[in-house]
Amino acid sequence: MVLLAGSLTTPAIGTIFWTTLIFGLFFFLLSKFAWKPILSAVKARDEMIKGSLKSAEKAREEMLKLQSDNEAILRKAREEREEILKEARDVRDKLVAEAKGKASQEAEKLMEKARAAIESEKLKAISEIREQVALLSVEIASKLLGEQLKQTGEQEKLINSYLKEIDFKKN
Repeated sequence: MVLLAGSLTTPAIGTIFWTTLIFGLFFFLLSKFAWKPILSAVKARDEMIKGSLKSAEKAREEMLKLQSDNEAILRKAREEREEILKEARDVRDKLVAEAKGKASQEAEKLMEKARAAIESEKLKAISEIREQVALLSVEIASKLLGEQLKQTGEQEKLINSYLKEIDFKKN
C-alpha cells in the first residue's frame, strides 16, 4: 500500500513525458483544426448577440416613438371629441332657443286669437242684450199702449208687474 500511495503522488518521468506529449499534440490539433472554428463560432455568436441587442434597442426606441405617437393621436382624438361635443351642445342650445322662441310666438298668436274671440263674443253678447232690451222695451210699450190707463200710479204698477213677469234668465 505504501508503494502504491507513493507512486500516485510522485509520477514517473515517463508518465510526465507522455502526458506532456499527448497534451502538446492535442493542443496542436485543437489550434490547427478546432480553435479557429470555435473562435469564429464564438465571434459569430457575439456578433449575433450584439445585433440582437441593437435590434432590441431599435425596437424599444420604435415602441417608445409609437407610444408617444399613440398618445398624441389619443390626445388629438380627445380634443376632436370635445370639439364635436361642444358643437353638438351649441347646436342643441340653438335649437332649443329657436323652439322656445317659436313656441312663445305661437302662444302669443293663440292668446291674441283668444282675446279677439273673447272680444267678439263680448260684443256679440252686448249686441244680443241690446236686442233683448229693445224687444223688452217694445213689448212693454206695446202692452202699455194696448191698455188704457187713466192714472199714472196704475201705469207704474203695471210696468213693475210686467217687469216681474218677464224672465231675464230665459235669453
